[in-house]
Amino acid sequence: MKIKTRFAPSPTGYFHVGGARTALYSWLFARNLGGEFVLRIEDTDLERSTQPAIEAIMDGMNWLNLDWDEGLYFQTKRFDRYNEVIDDMLSHGTAYKCYCSKERLEMLREAQMARGEKPRYDGLCRDSHHHHAADEPCVVRFSNPQDGSVFFNDLIRGPIEFNNQELDDLIICRTDGSPTYNFCVVVDDYDMAITHVIRGEDHINNTPRQINILKAIGAPVPDYAHVSMILGDDGKKLSKRHGAVGVMQYRDDGFLPEALLNYLVRLGWSHGDQEIFSVDEMKRLFSLDSVSKSASVFNTEKLLWLNHHYINHLPADYVATHLVWHIEQQGIDTRTGPQLSELVKLLGTRCKTLKDIAASCHYFYEDFSEFDVDAAKKHLRPVAAPVLQAVHAKLAAIDEWTPASVHAAIEQTAEELQVGMVKVGMPLRVALTGTSQSPTLDVTVHAIGQSRSLARIDFALNFIAQRVQ
Repeated sequence: MKIKTRFAPSPTGYFHVGGARTALYSWLFARNLGGEFVLRIEDTDLERSTQPAIEAIMDGMNWLNLDWDEGLYFQTKRFDRYNEVIDDMLSHGTAYKCYCSKERLEMLREAQMARGEKPRYDGLCRDSHHHHAADEPCVVRFSNPQDGSVFFNDLIRGPIEFNNQELDDLIICRTDGSPTYNFCVVVDDYDMAITHVIRGEDHINNTPRQINILKAIGAPVPDYAHVSMILGDDGKKLSKRHGAVGVMQYRDDGFLPEALLNYLVRLGWSHGDQEIFSVDEMKRLFSLDSVSKSASVFNTEKLLWLNHHYINHLPADYVATHLVWHIEQQGIDTRTGPQLSELVKLLGTRCKTLKDIAASCHYFYEDFSEFDVDAAKKHLRPVAAPVLQAVHAKLAAIDEWTPASVHAAIEQTAEELQVGMVKVGMPLRVALTGTSQSPTLDVTVHAIGQSRSLARIDFALNFIAQRVQ
């Protein structure tokens, strides 16, 4: 049997981390077993489905490199197929037309709730022999079995059983002729030969209804695995209130896709005590047997830790390809400074996100007209002028501009003036970067370049001179 999984989001909101984790688990399960992964868009909710939401799903899947073998399918383009199955079910008596008014259904619901009963359709139209005009408004309901139970062995949660008497004759086609979610899912899984359905635990109550419909149309029943929800640090379901955002917002905030994937795979799955997983390792090691039944708590600090790791351990050239977008957002012209791969090496150890790198790198590419007020007040005092003049002379005399030659010039300045390296380094750092924070000084000065470094020291000396006046 060929393993086949699917990710089937509804485009009614942003593509969030819960959906991304479901997609990842489905993708990894298929990849681990040499199977196929299907992507389809469940857009039967015509009022709430939007094109921006569809684009967000596609952008997120592509950014995370979760490639699919089949699709992209849209349910709204399969209405003819759904109607064909509904007509067949009507002819075989596994579905029936229901003409009950909204008022009757509401009264029924209120009466059931008043008696402490679970609201459900009472089956009035199931065996009705009343004649109705062909154009009389109606819905189509599934004729759910009235006795027995539905049993399935959840691959994460174990045995689950529902009594059929607890299940409703759910609507499978609305009065406007549009099929409903639970029905479309069943037909899609059948037609696409899905063998394993991996989805969120909020779908557990849908599963028995879908299994009964599958059996009614003579379709094989796939295996099901329901993943626990993701919680915020307050123990409540992750939402915008916790800062949860669409997947692409993590890209915008400077996270690498490898970091987010690594973080998401560990939100409910484990392999011993290992924390860092390459995508190849995930594909090789992933198993539903190791997925927890318990809810997971989203921890942004842990995600930042992983992102910092990947910035510094993935090839700098690769990280630079993701850094480009953030540099462009800052409007920085990188033709006048170090290559972005070098920038990754320069700032990677200090920055946890690519956005931080882009925000911190301006002085490598652009001259500035002002110094950080506190840094200048502390380090660009009159006593620093002789130091900066001396180091200026040393840097100007360098023939081969390397980090080593820069370091030697700074060290020689400190020795000749008989002061500590900090007395030279801090005024020089502020002079060249405008701030008191930068990577190691010799590599920073080297990356800024000789002529630009000398010009900035002159600018700092002029600043000091004006302070004295």
